[in-house]
Amino acid sequence: MGATTVWMSPETKKRLKEMKRHPRETYEDVILRLIDTAEDPEPLSDEAIRGIEESRKDIRAGRLLPLDEARAELRAAWRTEDPE
Repeated sequence: MGATTVWMSPETKKRLKEMKRHPRETYEDVILRLIDTAEDPEPLSDEAIRGIEESRKDIRAGRLLPLDEARAELRAAWRTEDPE
């Protein structure tokens, strides 16, 4: 396996060192663990992305309901449901 030198500030090196789980863990292990944490193994579906885009459009258009109003509407709906 080849090696590569990575230049970083002393502060970055200090932070990486603080992230070690044990003293003998290598910086490569720490970096790989961080990469694994950052990568999403289950990317969003097209449907989820469309839903997010629609929600963002609603927000920009001001189609929002304050939390207290949403709660009141839900409580009223729950009270009027037929318990079958």
